[in-house]
Amino acid sequence: MVFKRLLGSLGVGGPTVDTVLDPGPVRPGGTLTGRVHLEGGNADFDIEHITLELVARVEAEHAEGESEGVVAFERHTVGGGFRLAEGERRDVPFSVTLPWETPVTELYGQPLGVVLGVRTELAVAGARDKGDLDPLAVGPLPVQEAVLDAFGRLGFGFRSADLEYGRIGGTGQQLPFYQEIELTPAPQYAHQVNEIEVTFLAHPGGMEVVLEADKRGGLLSSGHDALARFTVGHDDVRDWNAEVDGWVRRLVEHRASYGAHDVYGHGDPYGGHGHGHHGESEPHRSGPGMGTAIAAGAAGLAVGVAGGLVAAEVVDEVGDFFEGEEDEG
Repeated sequence: MVFKRLLGSLGVGGPTVDTVLDPGPVRPGGTLTGRVHLEGGNADFDIEHITLELVARVEAEHAEGESEGVVAFERHTVGGGFRLAEGERRDVPFSVTLPWETPVTELYGQPLGVVLGVRTELAVAGARDKGDLDPLAVGPLPVQEAVLDAFGRLGFGFRSADLEYGRIGGTGQQLPFYQEIELTPAPQYAHQVNEIEVTFLAHPGGMEVVLEADKRGGLLSSGHDALARFTVGHDDVRDWNAEVDGWVRRLVEHRASYGAHDVYGHGDPYGGHGHGHHGESEPHRSGPGMGTAIAAGAAGLAVGVAGGLVAAEVVDEVGDFFEGEEDEG
């Protein structure tokens, strides 16, 4: 998807910017490449800088409930310091590195409903215009795919994925939000948990895997959340089915109840007040994700999207988001 926008702050006759990302998904920590196409207006313009801004659609919880907004989480200046002549066409190639914690937007080629974008900012003669917004596709790292594939082989299914504003206590998290991948329980765990949420926090040396289980209550006890964290290397070779099954067993057998939610003071970036999130003693329980649900069968996550209707809904939602951003810009 490519949008071509007039530099609105300069009015009719200003230069236009058109950013084209190279095809295919990028991995977290990988290199995003493409070109920014510029076309001069009806006069010469001094291009001060061309900046790419990575943005994400993020949910936040606060006292009044939930809200959604756009959070910018990375900026790269890729060009500038030149004069664009009247009517001149110029291409500015770029190569930028994604943060290691960049969320995954697709799995096995199927969209998860997570919305990321690349916004192009053009600064001309003191005026700035965020004039081009393109969707960003991010695929999983090999170890992320191995872990999710193991969940699928164990009988867990994909429910939804979303991005939550806030931080997970006790981890090395860098971004102001984190991704939750919500899974339906495998049959052998269905009597113990309602769902399991998986969060990946990757870094150059490896990755933290944070698991949270919404545990079912019994006749004499109410349900509660349990939290566990594990560390893996990017090049680890393990029996991932056995490894992940061990993680889940440790999680669901954990007896401590985490009922207290402490407010950490994280501000809502688009209004409201912050709410406590994952921590050693206060896990976060999210509401329905922005991606609604991409249903996967009990045979595993690799089954992919169940039915064209669900896939179309997700694609429409992503498209509507970018169209709305363009209209507002």
